[in-house]
Amino acid sequence: MAQVQYYGTGRRKNAVARVRLVPGGGKVIINKRPLDEYVAKKTLEMIIMQPLEVTDTAGRFDVLANVHGGGTTGQAGAIRMGIARALLEADKELRPVLKREGFLTRDPRMKERRKYGLKKARKAPQFSKR
Repeated sequence: MAQVQYYGTGRRKNAVARVRLVPGGGKVIINKRPLDEYVAKKTLEMIIMQPLEVTDTAGRFDVLANVHGGGTTGQAGAIRMGIARALLEADKELRPVLKREGFLTRDPRMKERRKYGLKKARKAPQFSKR
């Protein structure tokens, strides 16, 4: 018999997270490592757990996430969005709550590309009159 699973994909900056929700006791595993071992800061743990806490489903699902690209904050945001989308797949009634909190909205802010003649996207070389 196949186990019930709910999938969600989250993206933020350059990070992409593939999240799987499985009925269970509330374990969170990211890239085959427990949450507290993978994430160094408590604030990032809070960001990841927000959708589960807002919808009161923290103890009902085990979260299995694969995430790559970006930095730690971008990865945490991507996992949060993936969890929210997977919860939506599990229960359509949660949509208003998740929408109100802004967990279903893709953050469009990306790193701006570097332009020629400049050192970074907008930083110019030092100007000298002579």
